[in-house]
Amino acid sequence: MTNKSASYKQAINRDGVSLQPVDHLPPYGATVTDSGVRFAVFSHHARRLWIALFDDSEATTPALEFELNPETYRVGDIWSAEISGIGIGTMYLIRSDGPAESTAGHQFDSDRYLLDPYAHALTGAPSDGPVKCVVADMPKPVSWSDRPRIADGDVVIYETHVRGFTQHPSSGVSNPGSYLGFIEKIPHLVDLGVTVVEFLPVHACGEGELGRTNPSTGAILTNYWGYNPAAFFVPDPRYAVGTDPMDSIREFRSLAQALHDAGIEVIVDVVYNHVSDTAKTVQVQSFSGLDNATYFHVDDSGRYVDFTGCGNTIDCSHPAVRALIIDSLRYWVMYLGVDGFRFDLAATLMRDADGAINRRAALLDDIARDPVLRHARLIAEPWDLGEHGFQCGGFESPQWCEWNALYRDDMRGYWRGDGHLSGAMARRLTGSHDLFEDHGRTPSHSVNFITAHDGFPLRDLVTYSEKHNDDNGEDNRDGSNHNLSWNCGVEGETENESICDLRLRMQKNFLTTLFLSMGTPMMVGGDEFSRTQSGNNNAYCQDNEVSWIDWRFAETHQSLYRFCGELIRFRRANPAFGRSEYFTGAPERNGRPDIEWFDSSGKTPNWQGAGGALGCWINGTENGGIAVTMLMNPLKRARTFRLPLGDWRVRINTSARSPEDFTPIEMSPRPRSENIVVPSKTMIVLTDAAR
Repeated sequence: MTNKSASYKQAINRDGVSLQPVDHLPPYGATVTDSGVRFAVFSHHARRLWIALFDDSEATTPALEFELNPETYRVGDIWSAEISGIGIGTMYLIRSDGPAESTAGHQFDSDRYLLDPYAHALTGAPSDGPVKCVVADMPKPVSWSDRPRIADGDVVIYETHVRGFTQHPSSGVSNPGSYLGFIEKIPHLVDLGVTVVEFLPVHACGEGELGRTNPSTGAILTNYWGYNPAAFFVPDPRYAVGTDPMDSIREFRSLAQALHDAGIEVIVDVVYNHVSDTAKTVQVQSFSGLDNATYFHVDDSGRYVDFTGCGNTIDCSHPAVRALIIDSLRYWVMYLGVDGFRFDLAATLMRDADGAINRRAALLDDIARDPVLRHARLIAEPWDLGEHGFQCGGFESPQWCEWNALYRDDMRGYWRGDGHLSGAMARRLTGSHDLFEDHGRTPSHSVNFITAHDGFPLRDLVTYSEKHNDDNGEDNRDGSNHNLSWNCGVEGETENESICDLRLRMQKNFLTTLFLSMGTPMMVGGDEFSRTQSGNNNAYCQDNEVSWIDWRFAETHQSLYRFCGELIRFRRANPAFGRSEYFTGAPERNGRPDIEWFDSSGKTPNWQGAGGALGCWINGTENGGIAVTMLMNPLKRARTFRLPLGDWRVRINTSARSPEDFTPIEMSPRPRSENIVVPSKTMIVLTDAAR
């Protein structure tokens, strides 16, 4: 993935440029005034600091450089000044110098030019070579009244990659792999029923080439996912069509507006747990050169403490770091049109200065209570790689939703046929009250997913029992070994018709379970028409057809696409699945409980037993007057269920071929008796036609 930008030039009139002190502290970063630009930079440990101005993006030597002597230009830990005679479009970098004791965590190097942590625009992309900060004008705020504001019970999240969504030639868009190219495919999302798009990271990434090649093709491997940020305020220039430094801002805003116009919210995956500064393949630094000992967790010998698996960990407990993160989040909401965030490795946000987990960490409270961010959708990936890092259910504020890894694992294990998972399956299907019921949280706080970008896509989950990551150049050591996947009898692709039918049925089982579970459903882009990564469960470095969505699958797997869309519409038509309260089992107006679980004989399941086929009846009082029965058989043999009383119609049958796998109520068949056979590895859903 290469940057398209040509050399950017902005001539500086050297005679009209001068350095002046400011009469009050400006905001961090570069702020345009009537007479010039005011700069403000945080560094607690720096002893000297320079602002360097450039008139060519390729230049290695500045056109002008100003030292900010601390006596005049430093107040506390903030270095600030105004440079008159410059304005929007001016390129700049920072230099700093300070203590040399590496054992204290310092990495000052006065010969190294640094990015401004608060830069809003860049020349080119940090991952692609020479880069400069660019003074940007503040966009017009995006009003809350212009946003869709989707109700929690109607949220359907579609996780995807900006580039990968349209980069494949089959996408047919005018600007593949870009913000603008994505806009051309929004009708697909509307037709499917998606209400929230969650983008993989779009902060400017500091890491491009990884320093190794694909052993099969010899192609250079890159950081395709983008989980190595360099600039928290800059939409990644690699996804912009235009080459002007401001184009990434304008084009991302256009994408957000187009999604809003289609009634779809925008969530971005943000990485505030580490930065690209310390990666060996990264050319551009920022935080480490400005104040390494403040921005990062370091041990007593000055080495990085790595809770992230990425070489460093941001110290989110420090007030200046918290302010940076809050300011970044506000900017993306207020000026770029984002409606919410998914926080990568969010347990890191909980860690105090000593690295210990603190569920009442100041940053979590700051975000939840912020007058702007309190209206945003907040989703935590509730773990990191450090001690006590798995915190699923631990983000106690009602503002925070969480990726539910236990939902993923329990549902995968249940449908694979693992024993003793009936109780877990029932808990996950009904909103995971064991994780989220305390502290005023509701089922919607559980973000349910079967697949995510990290791992197998849905097709591969039922096609491979082992990961096949050899093309990542790490001898298949990378990626999780705990996939809970099942190849249905043959490893990899096959033309065996019975196995192909079983794999399709398993995909439909997972999709039906996902969309008919209480909580917030999240699917991965391409799962709606059986996208494959050929067994790669860690495609972070595959900027190629392994990761890109192949839109030809929308035709060859049209039946699955139809089935997925019908499920989403069925979910929306049945309020029980998007409810904001947990089931209690207590009697309702008609004398029956709100929910009943039963085994195939119609009796209460043996929750302590080996597990197996389950039935679930939802009272019509909880679903707009229409009772629902769900029958789930993960076993390798058919089971006959005794149905509850009711005038039942079969709406969903994952073992049936399209279009009989999902039928509208007026065309749905009645069971022939009070008993119904549920084939092996099948889910059947019925609704009561009598009100």
